[in-house]
Amino acid sequence: MDVKKLINLNDCVLNALHLFSSHKLLPLDFGDYQRPLVVGSGNAFVTGKILFADKDAVFADESTYQQKLKTIKDIGGCILISASGGKHAPIIAEEVQKRGKEVILLTHNPDALAKKYAHKTLIFPKQSEPYTYNTSTYLGLILAKTKENPQAILQLLNNIKIPKNLGKYDAFFLIVPPQFDLIREMFLTKFDELFGAKVSGRVFTVEQAKHAKAVVPSDRELFISFGWKNTLFGTKTNRWNAPLPKDADYGLMMALGYYIIGHIQQQHPPYFKQNIERYCTEASKLFGEEITVMA
Repeated sequence: MDVKKLINLNDCVLNALHLFSSHKLLPLDFGDYQRPLVVGSGNAFVTGKILFADKDAVFADESTYQQKLKTIKDIGGCILISASGGKHAPIIAEEVQKRGKEVILLTHNPDALAKKYAHKTLIFPKQSEPYTYNTSTYLGLILAKTKENPQAILQLLNNIKIPKNLGKYDAFFLIVPPQFDLIREMFLTKFDELFGAKVSGRVFTVEQAKHAKAVVPSDRELFISFGWKNTLFGTKTNRWNAPLPKDADYGLMMALGYYIIGHIQQQHPPYFKQNIERYCTEASKLFGEEITVMA
């Protein structure tokens, strides 16, 4: 395929919201485990934290789940979040099953390898999108939790006036409201995946940003604040305040952040598109399964 024709992350967000405007999301079934172990890799790990923010749950990723199973004795069952249901997911599910715990798999792949070890599998809708984007996957799960209106989110994004000079900055400082602390890691992961070391992204809550995060100034760093008028950080010419309604929840926060990061991608050289095909070839060898550019 011509990877140069891959869509940018901002268009991926819009497509996902169109998808969820026409497809009813499954209700989330987390079983009746008294203290579930919630496991995911990368942004699936963060999504799990968002889904269970109001629960007494234990959170782990592919590096820590065994330690959690060993040291925390009252774990009732496992919620495994994996868009593909492959890579580490089958290994994790099998290990949890061996320890006598049930596994509920949340996935977007009807042929997920981890299904073999799951007590129950919930398959959610997704769109085909470039590998690593995972926009429709995790956004769909979050919307199923928050029950936000995807059409309302779509309308808000379409009305935002994105700065046209994002390409002149090689560093971005994102400031999110304190109640969205969990989203910070998702945004950081997107900067890693799309830009590597070419464009840096830093993400803090308003309160975290006050603790010596902007000691060293740079004319090439843009400060983007969400739903808060920034008068503290960066110079006046290096600030942009992105709109965020007071009643916003995690679905809108994720969509808005990804949408803006996608515009940063669009206004910079196509670093991701130039390298994703090579990366998928290397990752296929690393995980021992075929990983394609379009997932």
